[in-house]
Amino acid sequence: MPLSRPNREAMAAIVGHSNVIENPKLFGPFTDDFTDHYKSKPLAVIRPKNTEELSEVVKYCYAHELPMIPQGGNTSLTAAASTSKEDCQLIISLTKMKRLLEVDPDSDTMTVESGMTLEEVQNHAREADRLFPLSFGSKGNATVGGCLACNAGGVNVLRFGSMRDLVLGIEAVLPDGRIWNGLRALRKDNTGYSLRDLFIGSEGTLGIITKAVLKLYPQPLYMQIAYCGVQSPKVALELLQKCREEAGSNLTAFELISSKPIERVRKYLPDIKVPENLTKTPWVTLIEISSRLVSTAPSLFAVLEEAFLKGWILDCVVAKSTKEEQEFWHIRESIPLADRTAGGSIHSDISLPIAAIPEFIEVTTKRLQERFPWLGDSVYGHLGDGNLHFNMVCPEHPDLPYENEEEIRDILYSEVNNFKGSISAEHGIGQLKREHNYRFKDSIEIEMMEKIKDAFDPKWLLNPDKLLRRPSILSEDH
Repeated sequence: MPLSRPNREAMAAIVGHSNVIENPKLFGPFTDDFTDHYKSKPLAVIRPKNTEELSEVVKYCYAHELPMIPQGGNTSLTAAASTSKEDCQLIISLTKMKRLLEVDPDSDTMTVESGMTLEEVQNHAREADRLFPLSFGSKGNATVGGCLACNAGGVNVLRFGSMRDLVLGIEAVLPDGRIWNGLRALRKDNTGYSLRDLFIGSEGTLGIITKAVLKLYPQPLYMQIAYCGVQSPKVALELLQKCREEAGSNLTAFELISSKPIERVRKYLPDIKVPENLTKTPWVTLIEISSRLVSTAPSLFAVLEEAFLKGWILDCVVAKSTKEEQEFWHIRESIPLADRTAGGSIHSDISLPIAAIPEFIEVTTKRLQERFPWLGDSVYGHLGDGNLHFNMVCPEHPDLPYENEEEIRDILYSEVNNFKGSISAEHGIGQLKREHNYRFKDSIEIEMMEKIKDAFDPKWLLNPDKLLRRPSILSEDH
């Protein structure tokens, strides 16, 4: 069903005709999600150029009860930025809103519009001799707004925290179109509820974040990175504790990776340089140590010396240049693409008590293999903060994982719950995990979340069907 003429003319009057996209042939970048699970079918894609235009768009939609799907770089892995019903919802893309508003090196802050990509933020910080530490594979497409909406994590959470820890203030357009200005660059502000933190991680269900004040850090001058082969996740955990003791806050990242996904990177992405010995041990750890002061930085070799003597490390490859450092991280960040290229890929993003991870991997892998012997695993993640990507692949029978996805996820999430973990660490809930969240999350928490949604968006027009179920009284209308 096309956008009605009055709605089309109203949108065009606000954002201009060229920023109202109705031709399905042009929908691709806004409707094709990375997982290939969801295909959005919106009425139209609306592209405002600034907060004021967005405010007017939202006011109109609120008055005329048009459901709105806020979208950044469309990199969601849980369908948090996809339509939930066909031909009745508008996608509102913020990718035109990407101005750099201020860089303040004295305060170590940067203020940007939410459509700026993560990679662009990193580049602007580097130009000011500063670091914005959030980083992950889709940084070239993922936007600040999207990172805030799902409270993104990435590889440096161990030292710097997730997106919630890296922002001081935000501006947001509320579901009725009003603009809330919380764009403060304060390190302390104890004047009531932390409204900023309600919006962060809300997946665009409470408001559309339009600007953010981000924290910056000194650019590291010293960095060492190594891949270390180990026998098991249990040994990797012992190695993590040793690195923490010896390197302290200089330990920037500690990744645990099964050799299987690395072998898939080698096989399916042959342009990526993978050192030969990375797949000779069952597991590898990717360890990064960095410091602003070379004189006080611990040597990676000194940190690992005792681990070698104890036999924890079976093999080791150390980056010898900045180019090799980038190549090492590129291997790690390319695993999702390699799994997807292999076929039959089901991704998952979970959080566990760090000490429980070795046993969880053993128990859950055994349960899944007993039930689905044809299912391959792709286990990797941020061991230092308890975030595991427990993924499945099946190149030989790529349709089988999708046909059995519900049961696969039931087994996985049941074990996550048994180990007192969370079914989402950094990707959010979206549509993909919504029903599982209702199943495993405390009912009182769900009740409080629904009441907060009601208070902000009583018509439930903003990103409907994401994170929470829409009340049945509204379901038939939108």
